[in-house]
Amino acid sequence: MPETRPETEGFNLDDAIRKVPDFPVPGILFYDITSVLANPDAFAYCLRSMFKLYKDEKIDAVAAIESRGFIFAAPFCHKLSLPLVLVRKKGKLPGKTISQSYDLEYGSATLEMHEADIVPGSRFLIVDDLIATGGTVNATAQMLRRCKADPVRVFSVIGLPFLNYHKALGDLPINTLIEYFGE
Repeated sequence: MPETRPETEGFNLDDAIRKVPDFPVPGILFYDITSVLANPDAFAYCLRSMFKLYKDEKIDAVAAIESRGFIFAAPFCHKLSLPLVLVRKKGKLPGKTISQSYDLEYGSATLEMHEADIVPGSRFLIVDDLIATGGTVNATAQMLRRCKADPVRVFSVIGLPFLNYHKALGDLPINTLIEYFGE
């Protein structure tokens, strides 16, 4: 499904994103979102964009993917009085969790969520900082569905469509603020 982006407001997000070649492994160009967080104007632009995209959307809760997804989702949830459900790496959450393994463009991992935080029938926005292969977002959507919740939209600051995340996410609507199409 095609992405939609809010108006740029004259802000060049690309200038705020640090590009790091050969990280974490040779051949990978890493798009470093920490430079956006260190730039108050860039971070504010991202949050304003989220509010514009979803202020009228029927969303009951947000599932934020570790760890930079937390940073974007927390102020969004606070402003809209929405529950924030954390999606963490395996072994980081106490108590009863649901888990899902997934593949990255350079490895594999497992994510977990607290089952008790997922209310059946809830409509979830999934938030991450960057979508590459779609593995983390897909794993999150699978956990939500297994708990009878409905992942309805995905937000990410950066999208890498050349890594085919659309294939993993199917018809799940995706909003990104900027996309990169390879080197």
